[in-house]
Amino acid sequence: MESHIFFVARKCHSACYNKMVEGWKKSLSECITKPHQLLEKFSVDIKALDSVVAKYPMKVSRYYFNLIEEVDDPIWKQCIPSLLELQDPYGTEDPLNEEGDSPTTGLVHRYPDRVLMCVSNSCAMYCRFCTRKRRVGLPLINLSTEVLLEQIRYVQRTPAIRDVLLSGGDPLLLSDNTIEFLLKSLRAIPHVEILRIGTRVPCTFPERITPKLCNILKKYHPLYVNVHFNHPKEITEESSRACGLLADAGIPLGNQSVLLKGVNDDSETMKSLVQKLLKIRVKPYYLFQMDLVKGTYHFRTRVETGLKIIEDLTGYTSGFAVPRYVIDAPGGGGKIPLIPRYLVSLEENQVVLKNYEGKQFTYPQIPKEKQVLSPMEVPVKVP
Repeated sequence: MESHIFFVARKCHSACYNKMVEGWKKSLSECITKPHQLLEKFSVDIKALDSVVAKYPMKVSRYYFNLIEEVDDPIWKQCIPSLLELQDPYGTEDPLNEEGDSPTTGLVHRYPDRVLMCVSNSCAMYCRFCTRKRRVGLPLINLSTEVLLEQIRYVQRTPAIRDVLLSGGDPLLLSDNTIEFLLKSLRAIPHVEILRIGTRVPCTFPERITPKLCNILKKYHPLYVNVHFNHPKEITEESSRACGLLADAGIPLGNQSVLLKGVNDDSETMKSLVQKLLKIRVKPYYLFQMDLVKGTYHFRTRVETGLKIIEDLTGYTSGFAVPRYVIDAPGGGGKIPLIPRYLVSLEENQVVLKNYEGKQFTYPQIPKEKQVLSPMEVPVKVP
């Protein structure tokens, strides 16, 4: 009798588990993709938005859509099309020259020891500020199995590569089997030391993070996942659960934010975000200055805004809550960090520093002619 009860309970658990695993696929098919669907919740004029969506498609998961509290709030701005996207006087389609650094379709090799593999054209949400607006919704390339295999072959024949980042689109919208195939293939390459995944799924579509997926991911350590939260309202019970599952699988989590006008371009919002991230075991990693992407000019801030935010965080919250503020240099120059002026002067005899309160301090330099000798160089006095 006891074994029968155990069998029934196990069968019920298995059925519930499978239902949860497959549920995300059904939810993904129910995303909002047409402006008229906004009328389900908001009274807005949608007529003009069709022209925007024709150029830059729209897709918003039901989960993320339900986070919007009012028209034009920080959540709305990130996911709902705007006529301003068609009024960008400066942006370009590929501002970081990824195509120019692409030796094979979908793979970017910019830095000597690491590559970025675009393995998916799909996202649970098309962020209106996306640096790859050219690739989502109306993709330029078909990331077929053969394309993915050629990316893997490129990594195999390039021994300098020790670090591989899977990006897209969103890699975690691939099937579990495809994700495992990619990770297993890359982990089998002797010179590949580190695997990374860049994803916004925990923020925009947290139900995709399932125990089954985490059991796959944790087989391929060292594996790092960079998530993407821009505003404290994105940290909910559901997104916290998703990050918790990943963290419990032993995966270090870092967050990449983009500095967005009207979303997170003030110090209090950013402070709230980074502190909430630490509470769900996510390390604030990068704060990106907005890339010069066509259709995103209305999101751009001045660089002084980002510097002021970093200055207002430093000393006023945990040191490891302060992200690195970077500009991904136009034309493919790579990520360049920016910091407020804490180094006032660097002189031969001293370094003058400024702390978070604006107070100045002096650190004495070792005189050049009196550098510390190694133990083997110290003269020994014979008695």
